[in-house]
Amino acid sequence: MKRTLMAAAASLLLATTACSQHAARTDANESDGIAVAYFSATGTTERVAKEIASVTGGRLIAIKPAQPYTAADLDWHDSTSRSSVEMNDPKARPAIATDSAGLDGCDTLLLGYPIWWNQAPRVVNTFIESADLTGVVVIPFATSGGSGIANSVDGLRTAYPGIDIRDGHLLNGRITRETITNLLKD
Repeated sequence: MKRTLMAAAASLLLATTACSQHAARTDANESDGIAVAYFSATGTTERVAKEIASVTGGRLIAIKPAQPYTAADLDWHDSTSRSSVEMNDPKARPAIATDSAGLDGCDTLLLGYPIWWNQAPRVVNTFIESADLTGVVVIPFATSGGSGIANSVDGLRTAYPGIDIRDGHLLNGRITRETITNLLKD
């Protein structure tokens, strides 16, 4: 009898634990409304985006240009380099190989990019214009060797007045769970 009661208690405990673990997973899946889309030319922004996705549970979407950037394309000292030419033309929209369908059901988009010429790279504009961001809160984050993020956020707000673009966050150096959690508080 004692064994039967202990077995029943153990079964009940296991069932309760399994149910609470399922509930925790279900709650974690509530982060399905979060997406982390990023463009990274050198891997720096990609590293940050992966950390953010890991902490938030958000879907990770790499914004990939149809034609990848080479080192020569990224030479900002060369006024004829691809990045220089694109950034000097506000209407430039480099083709992307990214499908924005990963944003389906998204209500918060953490949008990452490196700062180029004090702005978001034009490939980010291509991504924004290919996506339906109606009702989506966009929270920019960026990496930079020396520029702030404010001008790039202002540029995005000016270009897309119908999108709810929140204040941006420059994420250089060590990034903590608290730093990432604070992204979502704005």
